[in-house]
Amino acid sequence: MPSQLPDGDPVPADGSLPPSALAEVPATPLGIYLHVPFCATRCGYCDFNTYTPLELGEGAAGAPSGATRAGYVDAALAELELAARVLGPDAPPVSTVFVGGGTPTLLPPDDLGRLLDGVRSRFGLTPDAEVTTESNPESVDADGLRRLVGHGFNRISFGMQSVRPHVLRVLDRVHSPGRPQQAAREAREAGFGSVSLDLIYGTPGESLEDWRASLEAALEGGPDHVSAYALIVEEGTRLARRIRRGEVAMTDDDDLADKYLLAEEVLTGAGFSAYEVSNWARTPDHTSRHNLAYWRGTSWWGIGPGAHSHVGGVRWWNVKHPARYAQLLTAGTTPAAAREVLTAADRRVEQVMLGLRLAEGLDAAVLTAGERARVPDLVARGLLTGTDRLRPTLQGRLLADGLVRDLLD
Repeated sequence: MPSQLPDGDPVPADGSLPPSALAEVPATPLGIYLHVPFCATRCGYCDFNTYTPLELGEGAAGAPSGATRAGYVDAALAELELAARVLGPDAPPVSTVFVGGGTPTLLPPDDLGRLLDGVRSRFGLTPDAEVTTESNPESVDADGLRRLVGHGFNRISFGMQSVRPHVLRVLDRVHSPGRPQQAAREAREAGFGSVSLDLIYGTPGESLEDWRASLEAALEGGPDHVSAYALIVEEGTRLARRIRRGEVAMTDDDDLADKYLLAEEVLTGAGFSAYEVSNWARTPDHTSRHNLAYWRGTSWWGIGPGAHSHVGGVRWWNVKHPARYAQLLTAGTTPAAAREVLTAADRRVEQVMLGLRLAEGLDAAVLTAGERARVPDLVARGLLTGTDRLRPTLQGRLLADGLVRDLLD
């Protein structure tokens, strides 16, 4: 089942933000995330806020309208209207839109187009706006991809995960052999300017050769961007229960490290560069600008059930269930469940943590005197390079969490 929301402070019924947060809005790039919480089936490793039609009672007599796919679009448009009111007329045009999930392409292309039109009409888009949708490769066809491009989508990210059937079975993933690569080619032919494939390594039972085969198969699809994430086994998922019962064995840290190094070898050998710990792009123009905005701590408004937002040091998150989400918006109130106002110290720590995940690195001026005194040792240990601007080495990327712990006061 989806993970639990964090605790936080109450949110004003109208969703209003503190003046200190609004003061940062005009000069800060703005992104919009649209969370589509629908999946055809639930993958065994997933704890995202997603729901199958059976779980929502979709199609059943008396099912709440907000728990249907059509009702979701109307509710999301209502939250976009709320966002425009809260951010005010000084909000900049949106520079990145990311439709995630779930499986966004379970919605018809015209519904996804309605969502994008909602962003355009309320905020406008910058001339070079990056507009991404995630997709399960089985949920789209060539015609649907062309229609998405016609609506203004210019980037797509397909969930591939693995090429090996036995690995996909452990993950409860379903797609036909070769379909992700074919979908990537169809997206290119449809006119998408950037195509990404997402992979997962470290699934129980996956060998190093299985992982190499997945990397090489992904490259056969001709993507511009590849994400490779280590499997995280979240409590409450079907996979966690299987591991606890001893049905499958959890992968160890050494295996994960070997697979990360193999990803670096194969992807850089194919002309890709890692611009973030888990993300490789063919050129700087093919990075995920929306995700970079997260890592750089700029502003984004998360639309949809369970979506998270950040503006000017205020972070908030929406209620999780689609029916409750729609009910609140219909009543004219914010769907936010709670929020936190970050202190200057909180924001600095996050800047360090996220900056050291990026190839562009971190401005050393952000560090305290005590932290700067630790830099030479981390450089000597081969985890960092630079003096004025600190960048993680390959070993530093492997040990990213420990690097941050060793650096921060």
